[in-house]
Amino acid sequence: MAHIEILLPKMGESVAEATIIKWLKNEGDAVAADEPMVEIATDKVDSEVPAPQDGILLKRLVNDGDVVKVGQPIAHIGTAADAKAPAPAPAPAASAPATNGHHAAPVAAARPSAVASDGPVERTGPSGKFYSPLVRNIAQSEGVTMNELESIAGSGQGGRVTKKDILDYLPNRGTQPVAASTPAAGAGSSAQAPMPSAPAPVPTVHVSPGAPAPVPGAPAPAVQIQTKPQAPKVAPAPGDELIEMDRMRKLIADHMVMSKSVSPHVTSFVEADVTNLVLWRERVKAAFEKREGEKITFTPVFIMAIAQAIKEMPMINVQVDGHTIIKKKDINIGMAAALPSGNLIVPVIKNADRLNLTGLAKAVNDLAKRAREGKLSPDEIGNGTYTVTNVGTFGNVLGTPIINQPQVAIMATGAIRKKPAVLETPTGDVIAIRHLMFLSHSYDHRVVDGALGGKFVRRVADILENWSVDQEF
Repeated sequence: MAHIEILLPKMGESVAEATIIKWLKNEGDAVAADEPMVEIATDKVDSEVPAPQDGILLKRLVNDGDVVKVGQPIAHIGTAADAKAPAPAPAPAASAPATNGHHAAPVAAARPSAVASDGPVERTGPSGKFYSPLVRNIAQSEGVTMNELESIAGSGQGGRVTKKDILDYLPNRGTQPVAASTPAAGAGSSAQAPMPSAPAPVPTVHVSPGAPAPVPGAPAPAVQIQTKPQAPKVAPAPGDELIEMDRMRKLIADHMVMSKSVSPHVTSFVEADVTNLVLWRERVKAAFEKREGEKITFTPVFIMAIAQAIKEMPMINVQVDGHTIIKKKDINIGMAAALPSGNLIVPVIKNADRLNLTGLAKAVNDLAKRAREGKLSPDEIGNGTYTVTNVGTFGNVLGTPIINQPQVAIMATGAIRKKPAVLETPTGDVIAIRHLMFLSHSYDHRVVDGALGGKFVRRVADILENWSVDQEF
């Protein structure tokens, strides 16, 4: 009977691959239609792949920890009649490794060698690379050290070393020639001298403005090699609790470090008088909830103001590819949402400029609810072009948010507080109690200068300050 090939499904136009977290079914297990067979992870969203029909899981083609491309086969299933068929016997282990090196890697994957590495292979290497449990197990079994793992060019997302990368590396271990030390003058024969290697690249020396130019013939100045900064090693003290980062926290950590290293961050601040907005919400919130069945918060108003400002200043809605600026047509605004686990996720409202206030309120409430429940799809957290984060939710007055790459700007909205403020009136200045809040705008100084970044946040503040108390929803 023909077997059905299960492919990794498409999970959004921006998702190209997923990591196999855990198989929920073993080979030979019965599966029902729409029953989850395997848990997968894409970026920040975990999801499941269901069985397309009733049957038997005949063969799992990928393992836990593998990074799989969309459309790649992951399993074979058959109908219930195949349950009586005996499971294929495992291939016998090779008695000796292949001598030509071409077939040694698959054997090593199925039956790892008994040689163990000198030390444990950590989840995260000195360079910050993350190694999956499968890659670490292969490395441990084959005696691959952490230094060797770090030297492997990974083909996975973010340079991650995949199962294929390490299996391709194993047959060629030790074949690289070791550079011989330079013999003393006149010692040894010319036949024993090493072949000349390619000249080492000459480091570029950057001269600061105003520094004296190099003098021809003078000794070359010492060149300081700039290396990637390494996080300090921290030794826990007695009684300290060690908490392993979960997968999402690792992704967030790597994403934040990457953003700070890619984009030179600048932050501008504006204090906005949102008294009219506060009075408007107090006036309409009961009627809005009664009519729409939804609560009205300040977040959809902030998003509406940001979308309007983007339409007026579209160069804030861009992305950078090398020295090319990509001006985005759609205005897709992400809203950072805190999860019960303490992690952060950013669902995206697509084409936010095309929604009215009611539509934005429904979208905000729906995405926030499903984010807390872990029910977002991968496509609902992708393709954002600008992000807003409400730090005022936690009582914070302001913040300096980190840009959500590959975007070039992000805005933080602070807590709304009653404060005394000076108001200009026809009869003179007066001090009154007003509702004030800070807006913090972080932007990528490669492509957004202070003029644009400052004008943008000022424009958002103006829209909020000019909100009409009598506006309908």
